Amino acid sequence: MGEPEQTTFTAMRDATREDYQLIGRHSLEFFQGLPDRVLTHLSLLAGDTGGYAVDRLTHSLQTATRAQRDDRDDEYVVCALIHDIGDTLAAANHADLAATILAPFVSEKNHWIVKQHAVFQGYYFFHHLGLDRDMRDRFRDHEWFRDCAEFCEKYDQNSFDPEYDTLPLEAFEPAVRRVFAAPRRSIYLPEPAAVG
Repeated sequence: MGEPEQTTFTAMRDATREDYQLIGRHSLEFFQGLPDRVLTHLSLLAGDTGGYAVDRLTHSLQTATRAQRDDRDDEYVVCALIHDIGDTLAAANHADLAATILAPFVSEKNHWIVKQHAVFQGYYFFHHLGLDRDMRDRFRDHEWFRDCAEFCEKYDQNSFDPEYDTLPLEAFEPAVRRVFAAPRRSIYLPEPAAVG
């Protein structure tokens, strides 16, 4: 095997159409590995409990297991699975990181639930830290308020149980591959409602 094909420009303004066709081919190849990278990153959550009764991976798996057993669709289950994926790199804003990963692949509703879940989850513990447990009320009039509250109540806040029959990461691999197979919307284009 020879050296991989690559461009020679050093500034984007100097690139040609051929350069970007080559980059496009490489990007497509790289994109196809996204499900594997998501699964690998989830496995990094194993071992660290953060003081909870289960490690971060088990919590994520329990959240997804509960959603799947409640007959939620693949997209919702994958959102449940990776809602805390940002814990390792974005401890102060983990929900934002998870939402950013999901944005092109899930509905606006599911994206919003993941993005806001940290504030909604605070309902269960913020008051123990001297914070306002009702911080989520600033979203009270939002159309997906109840959906996010339900996500936290039914799947997230109760998924720290070492005795729960939690499915392994491999059980969710097919759903991860389906959800991350192709973007549903572009982050570079305005949302349909914003056009016109």
